[in-house]
Amino acid sequence: MRPVEFRNMTADELRAKEADFRKELFNLRFQQATGEIQNPKRMPAIKKDIARLLTVLQEKEREGGK
Repeated sequence: MRPVEFRNMTADELRAKEADFRKELFNLRFQQATGEIQNPKRMPAIKKDIARLLTVLQEKEREGGK
């Protein structure tokens, strides 16, 4: 996802999306360990999406604190 899409979400929606991403990453790691992974390039993409999401979430929390 693009950072613009994350910025249009509320903090609660971002936290829910983070949980979804982390669940997907867990499943991908499990698939990799068992040798059943279909798309190994998805793992770095999910990690980057989590980082982007956390960055936008931190920005929103900083703005709300002022």
